[in-house]
Amino acid sequence: MNTRSTMRVFAGLAAAGLAAGALAGCAGGGDNGDSGDSGDVTITWWHNATSGPLPAVWEEVAAQFEEDHPGVKVEQTGYQNEELQRTLIPNALAAGDPPDLFQVWPGGELRDQVANGYLQPLDDQIADTITSVGATVNPWQVDGKTYGIPFTFGIEGFWYNTDLFEQAGAEVPTTFDELVDTVGKLKDAGITPIAVGAGDNWPAAHWWYQFALKSCSPETLAAAETEFDFTDDCWVEAGTQLQEFLGIEPFQDGFLGTPAQQGAGSSAGMVANGQAAMELMGHWNAGTIGGLTPDQKVPAFLGWFPVPGIDGAAGDPTAALGGGDGFGCSADAPPECAELLAYIMSPEVQKKFAASGSGIPTVAEAQSSLEDPNLKMVAEGLSEASFVQLWLDTAFGTTVGNAMNEGIVNLFAGTGTPEDIVKKMQDAAATL
Repeated sequence: MNTRSTMRVFAGLAAAGLAAGALAGCAGGGDNGDSGDSGDVTITWWHNATSGPLPAVWEEVAAQFEEDHPGVKVEQTGYQNEELQRTLIPNALAAGDPPDLFQVWPGGELRDQVANGYLQPLDDQIADTITSVGATVNPWQVDGKTYGIPFTFGIEGFWYNTDLFEQAGAEVPTTFDELVDTVGKLKDAGITPIAVGAGDNWPAAHWWYQFALKSCSPETLAAAETEFDFTDDCWVEAGTQLQEFLGIEPFQDGFLGTPAQQGAGSSAGMVANGQAAMELMGHWNAGTIGGLTPDQKVPAFLGWFPVPGIDGAAGDPTAALGGGDGFGCSADAPPECAELLAYIMSPEVQKKFAASGSGIPTVAEAQSSLEDPNLKMVAEGLSEASFVQLWLDTAFGTTVGNAMNEGIVNLFAGTGTPEDIVKKMQDAAATL
């Protein structure tokens, strides 16, 4: 399947038409410098794989790269996504002691890192690797130069327990009104309809993102990213719709303190262990859920469906919210960093990544290695989406994104209003 020929990716993909101070002891890229005459080289690599099958894949990649490159040692470490993106990487970059290879998020965050000189362009070093992922690389480019390469790209949707749906007599919804009806049927059957890890903030924020995606036209979404124009009524309407949805109590008790993906008590863990029927989450969630079951396997009951549209709203009902995970090299990383990235993006490794069930690979040659039926459904949903909007906090950048997320979490907690969210976004944009 070639998803790039069947979709238009907006936001960060528009150019193609289209997720510490206490870091002592972590060797940074600047210390590895010139490897030509200095003997052994150590590459530090930070990623967000902490559960499921992906940590084992990255361990194997590091070991094989070391075997193929005598004198090179790869120190790879997995961190929880929120900690990595919001604390560890920004602090390491600001301190001038970043890892060599690390998770790079596209959109506004990437633009800020490039402006500060934190990343090295990769085009002259691994041009063929960049070409291999086609248009999905565009959100990791600034002014025609490539500063990161996505190893996975997918869209968000509902991961659900088919057994619990059958028990409640519920069917997969195709409209938002039908989703509300499904919530009602699950509650009538004594089943928690939806788990959300609002304790980590961003999973709660994604609910508002979806209402905005389905309520705002593609043109309005594009103007918001390029011009920070949030004057359209659809932005407030998204908050009003979320507020009304919260009113039907679709989530588990104590959702404001529930983590998203760490442990059996997380929102992913609740789905994994049959304590909730659904979770709104990204394409990686099958592997996460599998890592939280007693047998460490993706459960047979797991299914997936796209977020349904809202009848009568200005947004495209088949639009999808998505993004990917990519890696980039710090500005002072040794040449071996780009070589490691090229190996990670090789068909060989991309096929292993696909077969592990951890996500949808970006190298087209590797997509045939997808074995998990749920990931195949996500890949099909991606190909059928009219366009894909990059995660809104990623698209808008850290300043506006953080303000937006804060407003959304306040709405979830009952301490904010739909208007507050938009005002926080506008006020943050005014500081740029």
